[in-house]
Amino acid sequence: MSRFSTSLLGEAKTLLLATDGSHFSDGAVQEAIFFAQACQAKLIVLHVVHIETESLKPANAKLTRRQQEMTPYFDQIRKMSKDSGVECETVVVGAAVPEQAIVEQARMRKADVILMGRRGRAGRLYLIATSMTAKVISLGFPMILVLPEESLLTGTHVLVAVEDSPGSRLAVEQALSLGKCCVTLQRLTFVAVAKAQNSLDQAWEMAENICAQGRSQFPHLEFEAVADVGHPSDIIVQLAQERNVDMIMIEGMRSSPLPRMFTGRVTKEVCGWAHCGVLVVTAGAASLDTAK
Repeated sequence: MSRFSTSLLGEAKTLLLATDGSHFSDGAVQEAIFFAQACQAKLIVLHVVHIETESLKPANAKLTRRQQEMTPYFDQIRKMSKDSGVECETVVVGAAVPEQAIVEQARMRKADVILMGRRGRAGRLYLIATSMTAKVISLGFPMILVLPEESLLTGTHVLVAVEDSPGSRLAVEQALSLGKCCVTLQRLTFVAVAKAQNSLDQAWEMAENICAQGRSQFPHLEFEAVADVGHPSDIIVQLAQERNVDMIMIEGMRSSPLPRMFTGRVTKEVCGWAHCGVLVVTAGAASLDTAK
């Protein structure tokens, strides 16, 4: 089942896959096992049962019933993991607020990354903020990898959305660290989106400065700087499609009194529209090459 010897997730040691048990999670399941194999990491597969009742007996009954329903699904994942030499643990918990339970379980189990599937591509009129994936992203876990149903990451080309912010600088740092830990990586594209034509040169200079830094550290890699004017999520998703990138890296949610280019809405739109996996990086995450 091996596809590449090192991973786009660097040296992560514990991965948490949050799954609803549907076919929409198939891509995430496959990639989680590949990443766990590549990183020699432990894989925790989590299913959260939404418990709405305050009565203990009905809540326990619902949880037990769902555990039984999930058994064949978990058995299949455990077999796939065993065949790949991956240590796998399956967990079912009940919670009134599932997104909080996912993040709490990830922190409690010291996961480096949360992996989640995506229910198709969100249309422009779709309120992606209502999706479970978007709700988890909003809670600011350090690294969340969102994967489409038919996901396949070969590890050759990564696109990084950049702006002048702590979260974006961290995403750049994470991306550059891949030059040391992902031997299949060939190309990094850094894209900056200007709000107006008169700031386009400044946006391009920011992206090019990052590329210059990368070229000095990793001369074996190809670096590309791109700047454009328009709606950030439109530009990021279109560039990723045109260049057939493996993964997009973008900063996650953070509170700030300052105006931002890559707002939480943009991050959620990119996660909902992109053809490929999206790694959401929130300020406070450890570097990929220094993960536990």
